[in-house]
Amino acid sequence: MKSVSAVLRRKSASVASVSPSASVMEALKIMAEKNIGSVVVMENDRYLGIMTERDYSRKVILKGKNSTDTHVSEIMSADLPVIKPSDSIDHCMELMTNLNIRYMPVFDNNRLTGIISMSDVVKETILAQKDTIDHLQNYIQS
Repeated sequence: MKSVSAVLRRKSASVASVSPSASVMEALKIMAEKNIGSVVVMENDRYLGIMTERDYSRKVILKGKNSTDTHVSEIMSADLPVIKPSDSIDHCMELMTNLNIRYMPVFDNNRLTGIISMSDVVKETILAQKDTIDHLQNYIQS
């Protein structure tokens, strides 16, 4: 099974981020513009957490808060597990499934290098299965 670094190589190198003082509405606009489900919360190049669509729905909408007046720091997820580029996709899937999360930060030498999503993990798993099927078909035909 491939590693997280293989997934990050296929993804865009840039990570969408906001400051902790940004409004939830600002973060949502960035997410809509980039068609993504999360933004990283950074302050002075320091990772603080991730704000996700799930954070928005559960911590703003369901609690009757205002998206313009609520700061990202009030609803972000700051306690997500950290993974490394060398970690396997299987390990990521296990963590995400067991913890019921959809996004995880990837760190290399204490530096944020990307975000991996459940969608990324599923795509990588499908690609690995397709490679296995292709290999088996070639083996059978030879």
